Amino acid sequence: MWQRIQTLYLAIAFALSVLMLFMGLTDKTAFTVLIVVIAFLQLIALTTYKIRIFQMRTCVLSALICVALQAWIAIDFFRAADRLAFDVSAVFPVIIAILDVLSARKILFDEVLVRGASRLRSSRKR
Repeated sequence: MWQRIQTLYLAIAFALSVLMLFMGLTDKTAFTVLIVVIAFLQLIALTTYKIRIFQMRTCVLSALICVALQAWIAIDFFRAADRLAFDVSAVFPVIIAILDVLSARKILFDEVLVRGASRLRSSRKR
């Protein structure tokens, strides 16, 4: 599990999503719900390393939700620019989305490698 780079990407993304819960973004209930969903998806993707296709789809779904959350944060920031101050945790969804896309690509490469190896194994037995 821990010997793959995508597991490290997913662990960092999970840590960032948990950090977002304890930083300044949880002032709205909708933000909190989205952050909890993202953290839950990260945890699922981190623990389902034996089901690679499901893991990849979970990463992509989490990345899409992170991009939507980032867009929502940006819209809120520019609408109420006089009341809000920039927080470092506002950039975390972009970082999480990038890490999710990188891990999804690595998971896809692993899946292609495993399918190619099993195809070669099955052709040798004949």
